[in-house]
Amino acid sequence: MVEIWPTRFLIVAATVVAMEGFAFAFHRHVMHGPGWGWHRSHHEPRRAGLETNDLYALLFAGLSLLFFTLLARLWPPLWWVGTGTLVYGLLYAILHDGLVHGRFGFRTSPRSGYLKRLVQAHRLHHAVKGRDGAVSFGFLYAPPIRRLRRQLRGRRGAA
Repeated sequence: MVEIWPTRFLIVAATVVAMEGFAFAFHRHVMHGPGWGWHRSHHEPRRAGLETNDLYALLFAGLSLLFFTLLARLWPPLWWVGTGTLVYGLLYAILHDGLVHGRFGFRTSPRSGYLKRLVQAHRLHHAVKGRDGAVSFGFLYAPPIRRLRRQLRGRRGAA
């Protein structure tokens, strides 16, 4: 019998990576474009409870459910794509909502490494008021901070 677990794991891992690329493009071109009406709440001073931007989480949870239910019936490997979108959503919730924005009641400031860079990159993203001129649109990948600061200075100078 052929071992299929490595294939399933690869589908899940590839989906997580693809979701970061999709999320970057969606955040940059939709959330900071025609979808700003929902996303604006995320860039305003934080209030307790839900924000309109959370509707995007529901939208993507629905996408994951679509893979698990309807699409996996048509082609079973799509169940593992659904698993990858679920894993991405959990990572997003833990790292972005939890670590970066402290929405789960804990606040921590990583002192080094990947998590510190992720928090710094997202703070630079929020350094711009409004929808235009922001940097760093990924949620799990953060470009080098020096590059983001350079981009931010360049965008401010062009405005």
